[in-house]
Amino acid sequence: MSKIVTLGEIMLRLSPQGFNRFIQVDSFDVIWGGGEANVAVSCANYGHEAYFVSKLPTHEIGQAAVNALRRYGVKTDYIVRGGNRVGIYYCETGAAMRPSKVIYDRAGSAIAEAEADEFDFDTIMDGADWFHWSGITPAISDKAAELTRLACEAAKRKGVMVSCDLNFRKKLWTTEKAQSVMRPLMRYVDVCIGNEEDAELCLGFKPKADVEGGVTDAEGYKEIFKEMAVEFGFKYVASTLRESYSATHNGWKAMIYDSREFYESKRYDINPIVDRVGGGDSFSGGLIHGLLTMADQSEALEFAVAASALKQTIPGDFNHATAEEVKALAGGAANGRVQR
Repeated sequence: MSKIVTLGEIMLRLSPQGFNRFIQVDSFDVIWGGGEANVAVSCANYGHEAYFVSKLPTHEIGQAAVNALRRYGVKTDYIVRGGNRVGIYYCETGAAMRPSKVIYDRAGSAIAEAEADEFDFDTIMDGADWFHWSGITPAISDKAAELTRLACEAAKRKGVMVSCDLNFRKKLWTTEKAQSVMRPLMRYVDVCIGNEEDAELCLGFKPKADVEGGVTDAEGYKEIFKEMAVEFGFKYVASTLRESYSATHNGWKAMIYDSREFYESKRYDINPIVDRVGGGDSFSGGLIHGLLTMADQSEALEFAVAASALKQTIPGDFNHATAEEVKALAGGAANGRVQR
């Protein structure tokens, strides 16, 4: 299998049990997660040699984060130890018309304050087949944005395929700041992944789609996919298309463009959603696996969409569906019958 490298922040997620609100509870469940860490777990689960690059404190909470990754087969050789704190986020799970809610407490985390000379990215990228990052990482801090640039440069020197999930987070930075940082980084990217909001707020491309109204006709995305591929030289542009009827009922599909042809996946009706956090990351992990191991972009996309649909039935940030389960769903086994 392939060597896959991801760079980012793993955080301590504190969540009320079930559908309780923050103000109702006296205790929180501990869950580990974060964009690129979630992708690494998916890739390790599919049998790849997946490395997560970050910085974590030497104290016990930092070690707990490292252990959470190791538990699922992610290699932690390139995690630098030091700094003062692990980033935290609180996540309240929504239901019906009440949306899920996230509160960040991540300022001053170890990776946000990491210095460039703490990482040897040429060594990290040696023998790698794929490097993945998301727009969350450069949004954490200017230092993290510099780490992202240096990692991308090393990946290009080593001939590594680079993917980026745009992942705009309005609680971390403004549209203006995002575009000033993200657009220059796109020169290193081969595979660009993002939804309609990400493309508009990170890169300035707006599709003809009414997502709030549940209208996600793939035709509205084709022109901006072409424009993005021309402007930045992407080999692939992919987007998930979420039809949000409620917090616990979504339609889910995706589209991909390889600078020649478009392909739209089958649609899944996810009802009820158990936990949508990490849904996009599981799509990225599935697409990486698909593009590395499958015959064409259509097969890769169907695997990615099925993987992300399954993830949204699983509590927590990480996707624990096996490649066999994903392939079964992509092949039409969606009735949920007990496997005996």
